[in-house]
Amino acid sequence: MLCTPQIRPRAMTPFLLAAALPVALIAITTANAAMANGLPAPTRTVYKCQDGQKTYYSDAPCVGATRVDVTPTRGLDKSSGQQRQGADVQRERQREQIAEAFRPVTGMDAQQLAQFGRRSKLTPEAQKECRRLDAALPQAEQAERAARGNSERQASQHTLFKLRQLFHELRCE
Repeated sequence: MLCTPQIRPRAMTPFLLAAALPVALIAITTANAAMANGLPAPTRTVYKCQDGQKTYYSDAPCVGATRVDVTPTRGLDKSSGQQRQGADVQRERQREQIAEAFRPVTGMDAQQLAQFGRRSKLTPEAQKECRRLDAALPQAEQAERAARGNSERQASQHTLFKLRQLFHELRCE
């Protein structure tokens, strides 16, 4: 009778975690180094603002703004079966694959890992404030949606504006 050894998944020990974390951080740094040309990271947060009869879009928040989803397309599949993608989409997919490979170690998806990389350049105080804002912004958005009456809506919009403005100024994105 032939016995085959059973392969059991290994638990993530502190030693393995400590050894894998620097590798994950190097991957993040390498991905961010390609964009480190002195310009701020591009933001995908766009606000639709209305000033009387005029509507404009901005990356900076305004009072009463609504967020607009501006996630770019990822290339089109041609009827020939070929996929055409720009270099930026290829880099983004590569970063997502790296993030997925390190997900068991970091516990973060591609967006969370990219955000972690961007925020690692901030001061510890700014990082702490960004984490606080991460929790406060959804609550403020919910309060704005649930507001009854004009005065309550204006107060909640003003609170939301202040939080978004701080989020933008700290470069939490």
